[in-house]
Amino acid sequence: MSTIISNFLSSLVFFQTTILMVGALSRFRVFMVRFVRNRKHLLLTLLTLEGLMLMVFCILSFVSAYYFDLNIFILLFLTLVACEGALGLSLLVSVIRTHGRDHVNSLNSL
Repeated sequence: MSTIISNFLSSLVFFQTTILMVGALSRFRVFMVRFVRNRKHLLLTLLTLEGLMLMVFCILSFVSAYYFDLNIFILLFLTLVACEGALGLSLLVSVIRTHGRDHVNSLNSL
Protein backbone atom coordinates (compact mmCIF):
# COMPACT_ATOMS: atom_id res chain seq x y z
CA MET A 1 0.00 0.00 0.00
CA SER A 2 2.81 2.42 0.85
CA THR A 3 4.61 1.68 -2.44
CA ILE A 4 1.44 2.53 -4.36
CA ILE A 5 1.16 5.85 -2.52
CA SER A 6 4.85 6.65 -3.01
CA ASN A 7 4.62 5.81 -6.73
CA PHE A 8 1.54 8.00 -7.04
CA LEU A 9 3.23 10.90 -5.25
CA SER A 10 6.37 10.63 -7.36
CA SER A 11 4.32 10.62 -10.57
CA LEU A 12 2.33 13.60 -9.26
CA VAL A 13 5.55 15.53 -8.55
CA PHE A 14 6.85 14.67 -12.02
CA PHE A 15 3.58 15.86 -13.61
CA GLN A 16 3.64 19.10 -11.61
CA THR A 17 7.27 19.71 -12.54
CA THR A 18 6.49 19.08 -16.20
CA ILE A 19 3.64 21.59 -16.16
CA LEU A 20 5.80 24.21 -14.43
CA MET A 21 8.62 23.62 -16.88
CA VAL A 22 6.30 23.94 -19.89
CA GLY A 23 4.91 27.17 -18.43
CA ALA A 24 8.40 28.57 -17.88
CA LEU A 25 9.46 27.62 -21.40
CA SER A 26 6.37 29.25 -22.92
CA ARG A 27 7.02 32.44 -20.93
CA PHE A 28 10.64 32.30 -22.08
CA ARG A 29 9.43 32.18 -25.67
CA VAL A 30 7.09 35.15 -25.09
CA PHE A 31 9.89 37.23 -23.58
CA MET A 32 12.20 36.26 -26.43
CA VAL A 33 9.65 37.38 -29.04
CA ARG A 34 9.07 40.64 -27.16
CA PHE A 35 12.80 41.23 -26.91
CA VAL A 36 13.26 40.79 -30.66
CA ARG A 37 10.17 42.76 -31.74
CA ASN A 38 10.03 45.68 -29.28
CA ARG A 39 12.90 47.93 -30.18
CA LYS A 40 11.37 51.36 -29.60
CA HIS A 41 12.50 52.29 -26.11
CA LEU A 42 15.63 51.23 -24.29
CA LEU A 43 13.76 50.86 -21.00
CA LEU A 44 11.27 48.44 -22.55
CA THR A 45 14.12 46.43 -24.06
CA LEU A 46 15.89 46.25 -20.69
CA LEU A 47 12.69 45.14 -18.92
CA THR A 48 12.08 42.34 -21.39
CA LEU A 49 15.71 41.30 -21.04
CA GLU A 50 15.24 41.10 -17.26
CA GLY A 51 12.10 39.01 -17.74
CA LEU A 52 14.05 36.73 -20.04
CA MET A 53 16.73 36.29 -17.39
CA LEU A 54 14.06 35.59 -14.77
CA MET A 55 12.66 32.77 -16.90
CA VAL A 56 16.16 31.34 -17.41
CA PHE A 57 16.58 31.45 -13.63
CA CYS A 58 13.27 29.60 -13.15
CA ILE A 59 14.26 26.93 -15.65
CA LEU A 60 17.66 26.51 -13.99
CA SER A 61 15.97 26.23 -10.60
CA PHE A 62 13.63 23.49 -11.83
CA VAL A 63 16.50 21.60 -13.41
CA SER A 64 18.57 21.98 -10.27
CA ALA A 65 15.77 20.82 -8.00
CA TYR A 66 14.88 17.66 -9.90
CA TYR A 67 17.71 16.61 -12.19
CA PHE A 68 21.16 18.07 -11.54
CA ASP A 69 22.84 19.89 -8.68
CA LEU A 70 23.49 23.40 -10.03
CA ASN A 71 23.34 25.49 -6.86
CA ILE A 72 26.71 27.22 -7.26
CA PHE A 73 26.02 27.93 -10.93
CA ILE A 74 22.65 29.47 -10.05
CA LEU A 75 24.28 31.81 -7.53
CA LEU A 76 26.86 32.83 -10.11
CA PHE A 77 24.10 33.36 -12.67
CA LEU A 78 22.15 35.59 -10.26
CA THR A 79 25.27 37.62 -9.58
CA LEU A 80 25.87 38.18 -13.29
CA VAL A 81 22.21 39.07 -13.88
CA ALA A 82 22.37 41.67 -11.10
CA CYS A 83 25.50 43.15 -12.68
CA GLU A 84 23.79 43.17 -16.07
CA GLY A 85 20.79 45.00 -14.61
CA ALA A 86 22.98 47.63 -12.96
CA LEU A 87 24.95 48.12 -16.17
CA GLY A 88 21.75 48.44 -18.19
CA LEU A 89 20.32 51.04 -15.83
CA SER A 90 23.53 53.07 -15.88
CA LEU A 91 23.51 52.94 -19.68
CA LEU A 92 19.87 54.08 -19.67
CA VAL A 93 20.66 57.04 -17.40
CA SER A 94 23.65 57.97 -19.54
CA VAL A 95 21.61 57.85 -22.75
CA ILE A 96 18.79 59.92 -21.27
CA ARG A 97 21.26 62.53 -20.01
CA THR A 98 23.01 62.88 -23.35
CA HIS A 99 20.08 62.47 -25.78
CA GLY A 100 17.09 63.49 -23.64
CA ARG A 101 15.08 60.38 -24.53
CA ASP A 102 15.46 56.62 -24.64
CA HIS A 103 14.44 55.87 -28.22
CA VAL A 104 16.62 53.13 -29.66
CA ASN A 105 16.50 54.70 -33.15
CA SER A 106 18.40 57.75 -31.87
CA LEU A 107 21.28 55.63 -30.52
CA ASN A 108 23.12 55.32 -33.83
CA SER A 109 25.60 57.95 -32.67
CA LEU A 110 26.87 55.70 -29.87
